[in-house]
Amino acid sequence: MGEARWLDEREALVWRGIIGVLHRVTAVMERRLVESAGLSGAEYTLLVPLSEAPDGLLRARELGRMVGWERSRVSHQVIRMEKRGLVAREECDEDARGSMVRLTDAGRAAIVAAAPAHVAAVRQHFFSALTDAELEVIGPALERVLDRLPDDDG
Repeated sequence: MGEARWLDEREALVWRGIIGVLHRVTAVMERRLVESAGLSGAEYTLLVPLSEAPDGLLRARELGRMVGWERSRVSHQVIRMEKRGLVAREECDEDARGSMVRLTDAGRAAIVAAAPAHVAAVRQHFFSALTDAELEVIGPALERVLDRLPDDDG
């Protein structure tokens, strides 16, 4: 392995900015979700894909893949959400080892209640700081970075 090629000043500034925005926006959004809807960020993270799925039903493994979580994290979070009545676990018809996660009426009501404040917070804390021209650059740039990264399966 060769000598490290350190980030130059511009690269370091951008990288620190990305890390800082990620941490601070996540913290602000977490607080807003709790205050406005009584949901944790983790709950909201799982409720979104479930609310968009046909019949509010996803295989647990697919749900984890969609949000970038490991199986154990999904399992623990689903157990907590099941206790709150937000989701229900079901057996998987195709594979006895797998499980399904279904959005309950209470879970749907929670995401419907939380979504408007969440979207408003995203606009306030992220998009309001950017110009239209910056959005035209950032969107495609982030897509290129994402396309070059390995997916969750390696």
